[in-house]
Amino acid sequence: MAVVNVSKMVIRDLSLPICSFTTCFKGFDKVETVKQILGERAEDVLSNLKVEFTEETRYMKVSDVDGHLLVNPNYLCSGDIVDIYLDVIHELVHVRQFMDGRALFDENRRYVDRDTEVEAYQAAVQEARMLGFSDEKICRYLRSELLNDDDLARLAKILNVNLEASRG
Repeated sequence: MAVVNVSKMVIRDLSLPICSFTTCFKGFDKVETVKQILGERAEDVLSNLKVEFTEETRYMKVSDVDGHLLVNPNYLCSGDIVDIYLDVIHELVHVRQFMDGRALFDENRRYVDRDTEVEAYQAAVQEARMLGFSDEKICRYLRSELLNDDDLARLAKILNVNLEASRG
């Protein structure tokens, strides 16, 4: 199990409309999963990545225009710190996908059937497992109003996460 002090990696008290990733998220260049996602360019990508605070998104997402990170300031301030950490991991996959020229939002496929989403969730689940999360705790992380029960079950199956563990 990895020892990661997530509370020191997410800076909640920012009042800037836009800042650099490394201003609000500390130490992600040292996270093994991030190194796997971004490879040798991790430090460079993170130091050049912009973060925009906007209520236009519920949690966070990557802009499909220029690949910067959009974060809801209320979520940053009051969301579960570990959820935010895992969401950053998830979104960094999308940053890399954008840099690789991949389309992030395939409207012709269901959210949980998009290759880009599955890949991003796989990275977040990998990191959750490295943090020692049980399947039950991973399911709590995956569960949100973005997914109905069928989509959650489908995603859990794709990710090899035992959804029944959370229903116990």
